[in-house]
Parts: sequence; C-alpha cells; structure tokens
Amino acid sequence: MEMKEKDGLFSKAVKAGKRTYFFDVKSTKNDEKYITITESKRRFDEGLNRFFYEKHKIFLYKEDFEKVAKGLTDAINFVETGEYPADYYDEPAPRRYAPEGESHTEIDSAIDKWFDDLDK
Repeated sequence: MEMKEKDGLFSKAVKAGKRTYFFDVKSTKNDEKYITITESKRRFDEGLNRFFYEKHKIFLYKEDFEKVAKGLTDAINFVETGEYPADYYDEPAPRRYAPEGESHTEIDSAIDKWFDDLDK
C-alpha cells in the first residue's frame, strides 16, 4: 500500500464519450516523475454475458514531454484548422504498408530507422 501512495502522485480522469482517459503522474525508485495515459473503454463480452473494461496504456517520460506535446498540439491544430505545421515536411514520414515483394520485417526496420531519425 505504501508503494502505491508514493508512486501515484497525481491523477486526473477525463470522460470523453464512451471512453475515459486517465492521466497519472508517478515516480520511479530514483524519484524521476513520469506520466501514464490510460484509455479505458467499456465493452461487452457476449460469451460471458457481461461488461468489461478494455485498457490501453502509454508511458511518457520527462525527456519526451516537449516533443510529445508539440506533436499533439500540431495534430490538434491540423484537425481544427486543416493547416500543416511549418516543420511538417522537414521530417520523413514512415512507410505504413509493405510494397509488393517487400516483407513486413523490412518495413519494421524502415519504421525503426524513421523513429531513430526523429531524435536527431
């Protein structure tokens, strides 16, 4: 119980339609703070004839806050205005589908390279 109290420093639930998003600030053993974002959706299991909650969680570490915030802001701005951010074409986009004759392993490798290039 003590560990949970130390780990959970802040929590905010945001209800959005059929989903709830939880923003939780936690702390590592070294007292480094990070954020978990959990998406929770209520689903019905017909086999068990009952509801359950499907959850998806991501972890955001302090060193990534600025980049993630910019990406989210850019995406929201695009949805609201249809305008691309000024630096949109400066970064190569990942290829999402394997062209004919190319394996998914090659695509995964290309996507990994794209992610590595984002840090530069």
